[in-house]
Amino acid sequence: MSAGAHIGEAKSVRAPAPIGLLAELTHRCPLQCPYCSNPLALEGVASELPTQTWIDVLAQAARLGVLQLHLSGGEPTVRRDLEQIVMAAAKAGLYSNLITAAVLLTRERLQALAEAGLDHVQISIQAPDPGNADGVAHYPGGHAKKLQVADWVREIGLPLTINAPLYRQNLDSLPAIIELAERVGAQRLEVAHVQYYGWALQNRSALMPTRDQVMRSADVVAQARERLKGVLVIDFVAPDYYASRPKPCMGGWGRGIINITPSGKVLPCHAAESIPGLMFDNVRERPLREIWLASDAFQKFRGLQWMRESCRSCAYREIDWGGCRCQALAFTGAAENADPACAKSAHHNAFTRLAETESSGASPPFVYRRPAKKRTVA
Repeated sequence: MSAGAHIGEAKSVRAPAPIGLLAELTHRCPLQCPYCSNPLALEGVASELPTQTWIDVLAQAARLGVLQLHLSGGEPTVRRDLEQIVMAAAKAGLYSNLITAAVLLTRERLQALAEAGLDHVQISIQAPDPGNADGVAHYPGGHAKKLQVADWVREIGLPLTINAPLYRQNLDSLPAIIELAERVGAQRLEVAHVQYYGWALQNRSALMPTRDQVMRSADVVAQARERLKGVLVIDFVAPDYYASRPKPCMGGWGRGIINITPSGKVLPCHAAESIPGLMFDNVRERPLREIWLASDAFQKFRGLQWMRESCRSCAYREIDWGGCRCQALAFTGAAENADPACAKSAHHNAFTRLAETESSGASPPFVYRRPAKKRTVA
């Protein structure tokens, strides 16, 4: 069965087979990035799914039609059973991508993960220089370790993506970020503006870039894409706050991606728990196929029936699927409203003004998850 085929029907809303699974193996992390999108209340180690449950879930995901597995966190390498999970993914025929801060990896462990069947490594960086990168992450020596791990990835022969979240403090360094990705031999660079969910929302006024910064960054990416055609693929995600059209969040709610939290809750998107009233099934209690096809959370905003105006009659309704439900809730007070990133939203002008106001003044200190650690980065 192809990944795009329809596999069932529940409550009259048909569900296409999911393509990707984001497996949040843990919320534990050695870094303290102020733009972290994980929720304010992290799930503890005692609640994490055991090895065998993850192995069973990956087999279920493959049968459901999932092709790509993204192993994330927190920091997934804190799991001592990561090799077993990777081996199970390979056995199930899933393409596995390790999304890592890289600071805890050794060459021996990376080699073991490759031998277990790992297909791809994605390393996150906070800035192109060690001073700012280590300052943002609150992890001395972290940047140098990331570059060392990137060398190991290349030596072992795994494909490499560099992931660089963009925000006010590093956006003017985008040319240097692109140069870094070239230098370490990455095949792909993902430069995505910070999305203000979870902990990142606590730091929005500090992280928000100016409109001029965003416009310049788009030009930098366009020029680099032309220069590096055939050498480096650059994925660029612009910020919502200066947009006129919303992005199809997760490709549309319940249309292609499954997110599983460390404790086993199954979400339509990473931030879905911010929407009050939604009940999320757990893989410990219900098969993944049933959750995908028929759970209340996945059905809630799947398709078109939930839409209000102006989304319901919009020509783009099956292109952007109404945009982001979590952002609509956070800014307008109702998840059913149009994403305020859309120019047709009654809240759009206020949404844009907020960004312009927050980015016009001096950046306040970052607020970190662990107390008594606030720092500004030049």
